[in-house]
Amino acid sequence: MSKQRISCIVNGEPVEFLGSASQSLLDALRDELGLTGSKEGCGSGDCGACSITLDGRLACACLVFAPEAQGRRIGTIEGLAEGGRLHPVQQQFLEHAALQCGFCTPGLLVAAKALLERNPDPTETEVRYWLAGNLCRCTGYDKIVRAVLDAAAQLRAQEARP
Repeated sequence: MSKQRISCIVNGEPVEFLGSASQSLLDALRDELGLTGSKEGCGSGDCGACSITLDGRLACACLVFAPEAQGRRIGTIEGLAEGGRLHPVQQQFLEHAALQCGFCTPGLLVAAKALLERNPDPTETEVRYWLAGNLCRCTGYDKIVRAVLDAAAQLRAQEARP
């Protein structure tokens, strides 16, 4: 299978990689770029473990073909922390012990950040609805929802500071 050169922006950095028409973006991120934070849970877009942002919109990387990344902006779990400083949603996941095995955590964190960028003051129902596409077998979701709500409050407080 022939591969083509794909140029895009990943976590704010320009990258190039070789990808085939049948290769998923998830496989390209993991195998070509070494970004292994996004996980393949189902391969059919049902579990959310491979959640990324594509031009600012939440997407399942297993459902996107690698060539579709050409010229696009991609955000992965590896891009959440800035300069070694955890994003508030990451910090709140730690403080709330909102993870157990960790397999679903990267997708949940990317989805939570995407929600808070769109809606900085979500209700509990909105958080639960937004994260419904991310399946977790280990937690009861309550700690995850509390962590997202507290991260939202923290981000709003940071925005309010002069």
